[in-house]
Amino acid sequence: MRQIFDRLLTRIIRQGGLTVIWPNGTQTSYGTAKRPGGGSVDGACTIQITDDKTVRAIVMNPGLGVGEAYMDQTLVPQGCSIYQVLEVLLSNLQLAGMGAVPMMQGRMVLGTMVRRLRQLNSAVKSRRNVAHHYDLSGRLYSLFLDRDRQYSCAYFPKGDETLEEAQLAKKHHIAAKLKLDRPDLTVLDIGCGWGGMALTLARDYGARVTGITLSTEQLAEARARAEAEGLSDRVRFELMDYRSMNESFDRVVSVGMFEHVGINHYAAFFKVVKRALKPDGVALIHTIGRTDGPGTTNAWIAKYIFPGGYSPALSEMMLPIERSGLIATDVEVLRLHYAETLRHWRRRFAANRDAIQALYDERFCRMFEFYLAGSELAFRYQEHVNFQVQLTRQQTAAPLTRDYITDTDREMAKTKNNVHA
Repeated sequence: MRQIFDRLLTRIIRQGGLTVIWPNGTQTSYGTAKRPGGGSVDGACTIQITDDKTVRAIVMNPGLGVGEAYMDQTLVPQGCSIYQVLEVLLSNLQLAGMGAVPMMQGRMVLGTMVRRLRQLNSAVKSRRNVAHHYDLSGRLYSLFLDRDRQYSCAYFPKGDETLEEAQLAKKHHIAAKLKLDRPDLTVLDIGCGWGGMALTLARDYGARVTGITLSTEQLAEARARAEAEGLSDRVRFELMDYRSMNESFDRVVSVGMFEHVGINHYAAFFKVVKRALKPDGVALIHTIGRTDGPGTTNAWIAKYIFPGGYSPALSEMMLPIERSGLIATDVEVLRLHYAETLRHWRRRFAANRDAIQALYDERFCRMFEFYLAGSELAFRYQEHVNFQVQLTRQQTAAPLTRDYITDTDREMAKTKNNVHA
């Protein structure tokens, strides 16, 4: 297996430097010993692989094996971080193409064939999937998210915003697309998280919001926040699957939830959105997506982070939207915004690592480090982006031009220093 691994790395690593210390203590160096995009030999990375079993696992299933080996400390960065190691690997893989790693390409083909089976997210399975990640200790998320606990892509209009400023800008950017131009509009927030979006829409725009979630941890926190802010009369939160919603609203918003729907259920999801939307209503779906067409979820992410999750291609979203009778009135692609968001999260996680380790253990910390680093690099070097898709039932429900979005963004930017705790 070592010979196969050696040939793969020789073929892939063209920029940056990677040295592998093999289980028997010998070393092999690959690449130019320069960082991707330029830089000195100081950018070179070294990893130690402690046993032959790890070599075999990585060769047989690279998408799963590298992450598991890092978690188990059988792949150990030497004098560098796992982020730097993954940066060399993923940036070079992007240049070489998936064909350079036949095993990865083969598993992707197989994954495409069975992905509908893996994404059969019934109400019961969806609840279990959500609990796997979102019912972790709320203390954990407070240690690396912004103060509002926005666990989705932030919005960096200039690029130099703090995380708090960028998450606030994201909420206002979405609110602008919802066209909350009068008070007391009713809003359905599908996948409301810890309630930050719902509370912002109620507080800053006078909306009356119903937030639904499948996470008991998030539900308790969201309700407590609404009570503490004196907004319980304008915001209510319910433990509910989106398929059970039968009320109608002026607006519908969903941020960072569509990734958990599963391709089998896209038609049902957009049917619910249409049913929940009044005839002159406006909806906004904010989701991670991919620019290279339909694909599969990384095996390690599916096993350890987001079981049942999938980030869609725009083409996979549009057909069920069209068939639902909804009209796509605006589509925006946010490039690199999530990479910057994850950079903030990754650094905050590192700064609070000791506290997080006290909550869980070393293996959990390494799992989360790998997740944050790999995700950031997927947005920097690979096909991942964010889509914001505005939907209506009537052509006249949204203005004819996008000027109102920019105007609202600029108006809210004047008060950007009013960052809510």
